[in-house]
Amino acid sequence: MRNPEATKEHIILKSADLFNTQGYKATSLSDITKATGFTKGAIYRHFENKEDLEQQALHSLAKRMFQEISTSIKEAKNFENKMEAIFTFFDGYMETPLYKGGCPLLNVAIESDDANPILKQQAFNMLSRLRLSLQTLFDNGIKNNQIQSAINVDYYTTIFIATLEGGIMMSKLEGTKTAITHAITHLRTLIKEIVS
Repeated sequence: MRNPEATKEHIILKSADLFNTQGYKATSLSDITKATGFTKGAIYRHFENKEDLEQQALHSLAKRMFQEISTSIKEAKNFENKMEAIFTFFDGYMETPLYKGGCPLLNVAIESDDANPILKQQAFNMLSRLRLSLQTLFDNGIKNNQIQSAINVDYYTTIFIATLEGGIMMSKLEGTKTAITHAITHLRTLIKEIVS
């Protein structure tokens, strides 16, 4: 690849899959050179060090995740349909994942908890963005009289994120969609309770 931007993007995409499946700490530079077909020197021409590559790879995973969710949400006409778009995204993790290894937010949050403050901050930023997106959906649902105005938006966004991420974690561990299916079924029941 002679195009520097295309080369860099190729390295980021291949590395992101490795980091998301093997873990950031466990993925070695030789794993990255094998996956990308580039030498260590070629990789370091595009990134300051492995930590820089990790951060850019996580940014790429987050960007793909939020683009997919945003596209689905924008096409939906009301609160219930927008929530269904989110459920469809999470439901598809087991059969048609955007990337290998499951949810990048969950993976990096667990791995970086005490070991990598920069990745932990990126994970926090991803969570904040997801929380803000859901809060906006709930706020707009209230504003458009699609859901009850008395609900505690912070409470519901926390429950929705924790339930979806927990469902993904359990489904990945168990190798079956049962947990995420149950989680989504429960959240649909909550939505029916708050719809105006």
